[in-house]
Amino acid sequence: MDPWEAKTRAPARRGPGNESSYRRYRIFQRICIQKQFGVLLVAHHSGDQAELFLIRLSRNSSVLGLAGMAFTSELFSRYTHSHVEDSDHGILLVRPLLDFSKEDLYEICRIDKQKWVEDPSNRSSSYARNRIRMSLQSFPSTSTFMSELLALISTCRRTRSYVEKTCSNLITRSLTVTDLGYAIIDLPALEASSVDDISLVKFLAVVVQFISQRHRPVRGSTSKLLLEYVRTFPCKTSLTAAGCYLSPAPGSKGTKVLVCCSANLPMPSKVELHSLRARVEEPNHLISEELEGVVNLARLYSDLHCPKASDVQFLDSSSSVLCEAKRLNIIGESTYKIILSIQEEEMKLFNSDQDSHHELKKSAESVGTPQTDLLQPGMMGNFMNRFLIWWRWADKFDNGNCTLCHTQHNMVAAEVRLMKESDWLYLSRLSKCGSSGESLAEYFSDHVRLSAGQSRGLLKHIPAPARRSLPVLVDSSGLLLSIPILNFKHCPGLEVLCKFRPRVPLGGGHSSFI
Repeated sequence: MDPWEAKTRAPARRGPGNESSYRRYRIFQRICIQKQFGVLLVAHHSGDQAELFLIRLSRNSSVLGLAGMAFTSELFSRYTHSHVEDSDHGILLVRPLLDFSKEDLYEICRIDKQKWVEDPSNRSSSYARNRIRMSLQSFPSTSTFMSELLALISTCRRTRSYVEKTCSNLITRSLTVTDLGYAIIDLPALEASSVDDISLVKFLAVVVQFISQRHRPVRGSTSKLLLEYVRTFPCKTSLTAAGCYLSPAPGSKGTKVLVCCSANLPMPSKVELHSLRARVEEPNHLISEELEGVVNLARLYSDLHCPKASDVQFLDSSSSVLCEAKRLNIIGESTYKIILSIQEEEMKLFNSDQDSHHELKKSAESVGTPQTDLLQPGMMGNFMNRFLIWWRWADKFDNGNCTLCHTQHNMVAAEVRLMKESDWLYLSRLSKCGSSGESLAEYFSDHVRLSAGQSRGLLKHIPAPARRSLPVLVDSSGLLLSIPILNFKHCPGLEVLCKFRPRVPLGGGHSSFI
């Protein structure tokens, strides 16, 4: 059985305010996998877009967030990401009803004599979306207010489309991603001084989110630090930001920036496990190929209809989107005042909720205890959402205590952690031990010496910060068993595989706002 053929088994993520939504999508994703569906249609409508705009406006979101939900995007999760093929596609999420109002959908159901269900929780004022929905109920979809609000959202979406395309171009011309989990930004090719702030921030966010596999928004002071860093030429200093460590690439004289996962990044509570299974249970490859064709066509359509810089608004990040929209007559004075009133009210409630959440978070962190990252033999591990790791003892060596390496071959699990400087020193010592001979002990000594020497030679060509983001396997006593991505093995009876396979691909997959 190919050890890359895996199905993820892992604990659910949790987050304040979006648990119900996350659970729904988790159920949808499972059904799509079980039923071999590559596309998921959801019924978000224009009213949902308006509510989301006002929610994000009250959270001080940029124009990219104010663009709302994409018409098409991709979902990536432990249930959809293929570990068999080098496919960068998840489930295609499509929202075909974004141009329809809720009243339109009610009318369609009435005409077709279809019943619908109203969620009783929608009446609760405890949720920001419900409060905003209640505020908007007095404005029919045909009212001037709703027309102007949706026109403003549409303008934001055009800007986002332009920024997404610009970001894609920056990736193509200036970014190199290695199979060791780090990236290089070519500063002369990037031409940061000629790129608008919003597009450059988007590019930098995409890079650090991909390398760290932390998909939280990169905001405020962090964005400014990253902007200043890449606009300083040549690069002479290092920076830790958004889960990544940035520094001048060795030998580049500051013309290139090394981006690697920070060794100080909080570790996941647990290595996510994948049970091996037969290839026949993998997602249908015909569906995958068909989906890839759909995504490619969607990208082509987006590229063809992407606006020019002269045709988009709000690229000046120093001005308020709301004020600029009023100045450009996208919205009138009345609409401006209504939006401003809702925004101010929600900002007060949001800040109050944030204070409460901060206290709860501090309390939870004070009593939390991190778990050990263990990986059982024969199981696939997803380490930090970045590396897939698999190991086991070869059958002929799987007999308890190994006389060659003095390691417990019947140990129930190996610990997975990041590489340390002490591992480098240990390899150096191992590479100098033993000599060739005929006996098994001498063979083992030769194996360790050669394996350590080869790995040490490979590590010399890997920048030191990038080494510290590589996974290693150790036993319960802390003995270095393997650096799997370099194929270093402490014992010839150890079988290991490792692959840089980020759960979410660079850029987060396809999305279209046109």
